[in-house]
Amino acid sequence: MNGPSQSEGDVNGTPQRAAWQQAHVDEAGRALLARDAAAFLHQSVSTPCLATIAKAEGLYIEDTAGRRYLDFHGNNVHHLGHGHPAVIAAIKAQLDALSFAPRRFVPERAVQLAERLGAQFKRLTGEPGRVLFTTGGSDALELAIKLARVATGRFKTLSFWDAFHGAGFGASSVGGESLFRAGRLGPLLAGSEHVAPFGCYRCAYGHPVDGDGQPDLARCRLACAGMVRYVLQREGDVAAVVAEPARAVPYLPPPGYWQAVREACNAHGTLLVFDEIPTGLGKTGRFFAAEHDGAAPDIVVLGKALGGGVLPLAACLARDELNVAGDFALGHYTHEKNPVSAAAALATLDVIERDGLVEQAARVGAHALQRLQAMKQRRRLIGDVRGRGLLLGIELVTDRDGAREPANAAAERVLYRALSRGLSFKTTMGNVLTLTPPLITTIAQMDAALDIIDACLAEEEHAG
Repeated sequence: MNGPSQSEGDVNGTPQRAAWQQAHVDEAGRALLARDAAAFLHQSVSTPCLATIAKAEGLYIEDTAGRRYLDFHGNNVHHLGHGHPAVIAAIKAQLDALSFAPRRFVPERAVQLAERLGAQFKRLTGEPGRVLFTTGGSDALELAIKLARVATGRFKTLSFWDAFHGAGFGASSVGGESLFRAGRLGPLLAGSEHVAPFGCYRCAYGHPVDGDGQPDLARCRLACAGMVRYVLQREGDVAAVVAEPARAVPYLPPPGYWQAVREACNAHGTLLVFDEIPTGLGKTGRFFAAEHDGAAPDIVVLGKALGGGVLPLAACLARDELNVAGDFALGHYTHEKNPVSAAAALATLDVIERDGLVEQAARVGAHALQRLQAMKQRRRLIGDVRGRGLLLGIELVTDRDGAREPANAAAERVLYRALSRGLSFKTTMGNVLTLTPPLITTIAQMDAALDIIDACLAEEEHAG
């Protein structure tokens, strides 16, 4: 599947990137970047790096020359901001108490974390949940695929083009980004079927939206969900539908979408797996993004922010009735029940609850969307704005009243202009300015970031 990647941020080798580095990276920074390029295997959106980092605290990152950036990217790990004191303190205390647990010996911290997440899963689905931990989201997603195969006796999956689920072979197989499915890799996981995803502003099924980007459901009749049902019926033996409940592009599902998919899964004996690695733990203004749409999954995968933005940790949560693989090793990882990682995650959950960060994300995100809608009226480059909570997208187009051609070059220039003004975010699909700030973001900080974006858009339109 060719096309732009939702994982794009700054792309290696472009003139804009080179010009920005020349203007903003000092001699010491260039020396470190040269060492980076020489020491690591090169790969897209990873190495060589764009800039250096010396410090990260709260919403801010600081490079080796002392330049500070509001971090509205953060790889979606910094829900609490960078280096939250409560997480750091929990890690230090646990290091002194118990730093590692070999398999067959269970530490209480890991059990406490499993119980906390199981309770959240029950709140989402109405049914008890069980947990397995891994050190990364890609591995947790592969656990979900294995469990679905064992539980159903089937091997096929149905997922969506343009989705990202991780970099492992299984995760890349169910993912739909060309960046992770390069032909040189050879065959990926057998039975990995794909359909076009929901995405109302650019509906793959040809149904236009109104001026506010809303679908005409009476006309489209949820064709995107209908295709899922059609494939499940035609295949007849699909183990799991694997999906992002809210796409990280971001695109939001049209009303009724996940209920329709849930019904289709029930009708055909297929499990529903939600990848909440970037969207879980409150990013969208609910603990799980799936809560917005009223469709209970069978399996949920969490990651990224679960380790407090400090330690790598992910989780696969499943319905209790899927506890059917006791005689099989789904994934017994060396650090599966690491007490230090568990302590970091418990502290993260404590801060989210204590400080009302899920509610704060909803409140600040609603304010941001209101401002973005007003900005759209002033800026002809903006074709669509969308999001929930602190998952926000600004889609730039060359002609919003016509073909809505993606304004990829303009989006790249806006990205680097914003970096020059001290704001870091990423672009997805080539033309969507994607903002994923931490849950601790205040309205004042959001306004400061949106002021920068507005100024950069004005400059781009004036230059054009």
